[in-house]
This record gives sequence, structure tokens and C-alpha cells, in this order.
Amino acid sequence: MSRTEPSLHECEDCIAPAEAFSVVGNETRLSILEALWRAEESPASFSDIRDDVGIRDSAQFNYHLQELTDGFVAKDGDGYVLRTAGKKIVRAVLAGSFNEHPRIAPFEIGDDCTRCGATLEASYAEEELEVTCTDCDASHGRYAFPPGGLHNRDRDELLAAFDDRVRHLHCLAADGVCPECSGRMHTEIITERDEDCCLDLGVRAEHLCEQCHHELCSPVGMRLLDHGAVVSFYEDHGVTLSEQPYWTLPWCVDDGYTEVEAVDPFELTVRMPVHGEELRVTVDGDVEVLGVERVQVA
Repeated sequence: MSRTEPSLHECEDCIAPAEAFSVVGNETRLSILEALWRAEESPASFSDIRDDVGIRDSAQFNYHLQELTDGFVAKDGDGYVLRTAGKKIVRAVLAGSFNEHPRIAPFEIGDDCTRCGATLEASYAEEELEVTCTDCDASHGRYAFPPGGLHNRDRDELLAAFDDRVRHLHCLAADGVCPECSGRMHTEIITERDEDCCLDLGVRAEHLCEQCHHELCSPVGMRLLDHGAVVSFYEDHGVTLSEQPYWTLPWCVDDGYTEVEAVDPFELTVRMPVHGEELRVTVDGDVEVLGVERVQVA
């Protein structure tokens, strides 16, 4: 008789999602959460929060504060602090995901396409930033980037932040942690092109969250950006890998540098040529490194 493992998620006082959103779907309550976020002292006193929000009626203010307490706000001694759920609401507002829908027209980014050598450009829409070639139209990645990340950044700062974020997202996904909900992610190697995928790749890694169904796809090499052997290989050639935008590294945007060695189970080799030498990294179907080899090339 099989036994089902007990869930780690035991919650006797959980709030239904619809109820939770109805609680914070009020301007005064959002203002209270934001006031607690800005508070210079923690816990923040009742009077300090009320003064920040600007409500004179103590009873009315107390009503809204109590509606938030336990779910989004916690009573701490004589004051109040934000609970994790409250912090997430404020962060979502700051990220602009609920109320900002900016667009940025395509602009050249100063780097060349790894496939054809033409100029690359970046554009922003629907909370995603995409890097594409102006000539061959090859996509060098289209990934989520919250609108709040556009604030107070020029184009160079935006591109640097996007590069850092993409590396982080893929490391989390490949490690089995969903970057959206922290649920369990599994990785699948795909060896055929998909018209619905933004990346024109015949070989790619697809990461899917088992909980929220968030999807993230990438060239297999993207997972190796922070691997010690890869970082050392580039350092030996005078290159600091963390300072190279991922879209300038052909093995991070083009499946022509990935060879399928075996299918069941998967074994793939990613080639990384630099200055007459090539690092060949073999990975399995979960994009975990199986072996590394340095080879001199003509």
C-alpha cells in the first residue's frame, strides 16, 4: 500500500485569495501598508501611521488598520509591523506590475548579433524586455522585467540590470526554484523548434513550475554562466564573464554551440570558443554538469 507524503503546507488560518485581495483593494488600506513600509521606526505607533496616512477620524482609521491586522499587518507590542504578505503587496506596487504599462521603442544597444554581426536593439512592452537583431531578426532573449525597474535608470543601466536579472532567473529555474512563486520547477530539454517560443532554437531548456505553471526557456548554455570552470576559463583569457552581457556570448543565445550527444538519458555538450581554445561542458537533462574539457582549436 503506497503512502502519500504529507504536505509541508499546513495552514489553519489561511485567507482565501479572493478575500485577501478584497481586503487590500481599498485606497486607505494600501496607504497604511505604504506608511508602514516608509516608517522610520519599527514597530510604528498607531498615531504615526495615522498621521502619515492623513486620516483624522481615529475610529475610521482603526477600522481599516484592524482589517489588515493578522493577514498583512502584525501587532507588535504598542505598535505595528508589516507581515510578509504586506511587504509583498507594497513591493508589487513599487514594481509597477498592477498599475504601470510602459513601452520603450526599439533602440540600439551597441553590441553586435552573434549570428550575423549586425547591430542589436532592445525594446520593452508588456513587462518584458527583448534583445533582437536589426538584420536577421534573431531574438537574443525576451524575459520579464517589472516596470519599476525602468525608474531612475538610463539605457545603459537598464540593460545592465536586465542582464543581471536574466542570469538570476535562469539560475533559480535551473536549480528547481520558481522565480515567481518559489514552487518546484522541473527542466525539460526540447530538441525541436516551436513557433510559439520567442527563441528560434532547435535545442533549448524549458523550465516549468509545477505550482504556478510559470515557464522560462533558454539556450542550454545560459545555465553555465556562473559555473566555476566556465568563469575560470574566461579569466584565463583575460575576460571577466560577469561583465559580459549574456547576449554577447554566442553559446548563451545560439543553439549552434550545443550538441546533443545522447537522448535517453540526455547528454549535451556546450562549446565555448575563446582565443584559439575551446571549453566543452557536458550536461545532463537537468542541465547539471557532467564533465568539462579544454581543447585547442585552429
